[in-house]
Amino acid sequence: MWAFLQHLSFWDWLALGTVLLILEVFGAGGYLLWIGMAAAAVGVLTFVVPDLSWELQFLLFGLLSIATALYWWRRQRSAVRQSDEPNLNLRGQELIGKTFVVHEAIVDGRGKIKVADGVWMARGPDAVTGSRVRVTGQQGAILLVEPAE
Repeated sequence: MWAFLQHLSFWDWLALGTVLLILEVFGAGGYLLWIGMAAAAVGVLTFVVPDLSWELQFLLFGLLSIATALYWWRRQRSAVRQSDEPNLNLRGQELIGKTFVVHEAIVDGRGKIKVADGVWMARGPDAVTGSRVRVTGQQGAILLVEPAE
């Protein structure tokens, strides 16, 4: 093992970098990409300066790996931004505050309202078919309603 470490060549580092880049393909979220790039950078540096000791090579690899992983982490954090439409994939949330017509009378707190070309279950005070209600909230697939004014 010591003989291998003392005779590390740039090919070893390039092979490690290649293996890490291949593993990145299987979904590591970008981290193995940058660590693979650090291994490739140490390989190039070892090609340019072949007399680097194995300790220095490992130290450079560790420092470059940490630096590139931190760079990737910061870049990912800064890329997160607020959406223009925060309720885009929260079905029903966009209906809160809007007024709709009762499709099936709300009796004992349960009924249905007509929303565009669909019908939603509704919970709220009793209301007759055809009356208007305003959506005040949502519990799963049930819209909470109150009489519209």
